[in-house]
Amino acid sequence: MTAVLAQAFDQAAKLPKAIQEQIALQLLEDINAELQWEQTLAESQDKLAKMAAKARKDIKAGRVKKMGWDDL
Repeated sequence: MTAVLAQAFDQAAKLPKAIQEQIALQLLEDINAELQWEQTLAESQDKLAKMAAKARKDIKAGRVKKMGWDDL
């Protein structure tokens, strides 16, 4: 555990139990969201690599037109 996280837990321990519960629930939600995000990225690496390869091919073949935001 990092020093900052330990400090946060120490500070949270001084709060009323109801607030500690809210903080704990929010922290667990954030941790689960982070784990899901990491899993999503790990599972999508092949798809992203294929999309990047296709984009490079399209650029090389001249099938890509340079556009600005106003052209979209």
